[in-house]
Amino acid sequence: MVNLGAMYADGRAVVKDDAKAAAWFHKAAEKGYSAGMYRLGVMYADGRGVERDDAEAVAWYRKAAENGNAGAMNNLGFMYGQGRGVERDDAQAVDWYRKAAEKDSAAGMGNLGWAYANGRGVERDDAQAVAWYRKAADKGVPVGMNSLGEMYEQGRGVVKDMTEALAWYRKAAALGNESAKAN
Repeated sequence: MVNLGAMYADGRAVVKDDAKAAAWFHKAAEKGYSAGMYRLGVMYADGRGVERDDAEAVAWYRKAAENGNAGAMNNLGFMYGQGRGVERDDAQAVDWYRKAAEKDSAAGMGNLGWAYANGRGVERDDAQAVAWYRKAADKGVPVGMNSLGEMYEQGRGVVKDMTEALAWYRKAAALGNESAKAN
């Protein structure tokens, strides 16, 4: 059910149809599949195949997160951090990012680095930001690579090193990151 929903969502081997994708994700979610819950949450958050409904997205992300889905944990953190579908709560956002990161979510690692770099939901800690950005970068996440480059360029949490910054920018730029290309 999840795979068929993904095929409709992506237009693989079938005509792209977000409504059918959402319907298949919903069937999977109702059967208790966390991947279906997560993908249905994405559809509600993006308004794809269903009316955009942040509260509904949060509800499905929460169900999936409670069933161990790392992507849902990260996205639930994002919803808390943005105040979408829930009251903005940076500490809750960080808790969910950390749970996602602990389940090896590269996106969770990058978002946790961002929280430390900006003091959102945690006390600003550049060394922690660098550590989490590095974990995301090592997993091939271009945003993590670019952010790590910025930390090296600015000397935040590491000794300022323009050569190292450039190396990370180049890696991220090669993967299409527009900010890294500008940097």
